[in-house]
Amino acid sequence: MLDHIDRGTLALERLEFLVIDEADHMLNMGFIEEVESIIKKLPGDRVTMLFSATLPNDVEKLSRKYMKNPVHIEIKSTGATTNKIDHFLVEVREADKLDVLKDVIVVQNPDSCFIFCRTKEQVDRVSEQLAAWDFPSAKIHGGMEQEDRFEVMNGFKRGEFRYLVATDVAARGIDIDNITHVINYDFPEEKENYVHRTGRTGRAGKVGKAITFITPNEEKWLAEIQGYIGFDIPKMKIPSKNEVSLRQAAFEEKIQDQPSPKRAKSEQLNEQIMKLFFNGGKKKKLRAVDFVGTIARIEGVTAEDIGIITIQDMATYVEILNGKGPLVLQAMKDTTIKGKQLKVYIANK
Repeated sequence: MLDHIDRGTLALERLEFLVIDEADHMLNMGFIEEVESIIKKLPGDRVTMLFSATLPNDVEKLSRKYMKNPVHIEIKSTGATTNKIDHFLVEVREADKLDVLKDVIVVQNPDSCFIFCRTKEQVDRVSEQLAAWDFPSAKIHGGMEQEDRFEVMNGFKRGEFRYLVATDVAARGIDIDNITHVINYDFPEEKENYVHRTGRTGRAGKVGKAITFITPNEEKWLAEIQGYIGFDIPKMKIPSKNEVSLRQAAFEEKIQDQPSPKRAKSEQLNEQIMKLFFNGGKKKKLRAVDFVGTIARIEGVTAEDIGIITIQDMATYVEILNGKGPLVLQAMKDTTIKGKQLKVYIANK
């Protein structure tokens, strides 16, 4: 967001609403300075809403600083989780968790599975071990570039791999219907995180399974989570060696059977996107609004047909959506932008 504001590719003049969601998690990750930098650049005449599962002092301070006489609304939690999820606890020592994870995966044999860890370092460790076992997997955490996270998520949606190792923050907002299993490799410290994690499965009318590893020193968090969701989580025994042995062949067969990649909706839309190159940018005093205003005046084209605009010093790239690329390309060969006639080509991939 800050990058777009600095480039001038995000117009803020008509902004009417600011929503800060998951405020406590954003502040816990040290994003407070970035959030404040964005707020300072927004119009003062706006509606501001802040949502947070908890209300630590930093969040209250932020609301008092940037909201005018805010109304405090507290929603009582129902503590409910969908009845489409079967919940289980596995008691395990920290030193044994990787071995137990392997055995649980073999016996459960998921079609697709989220594995949640508490830290990015733990995500890296578990992901490396899955790769060493030749399990088709990938990882996602806040230490990765956003573009890399998007690439991983799109691959998971397409079914390119079965196991995704993730931190809580990186996995928030992910909406995939076909997750069969969630494994909490690290016990969630907050009750809300348990619901967020396990809610990745049991969607679209399908039954899912949530398996949570708990070590002896993590029992202190269990009662709070069970009180929050409204039931006791039954315990599952660690798979025996005999059980693992009996399930090994079926597991290996599924691993070898690579599913046909699914086409993400975004990919289908991307087929209708054409990226155009213009030989003018910041040094010619051109802004995103200049391109939008000019292109949207072409007959048969609206602002909704214009995608991402990237303005560089000497060039600008504009994505044209909905199959309108050829129309815009032809029209712009004889159309000026801010009085300047620019050369326009289809951009190289």
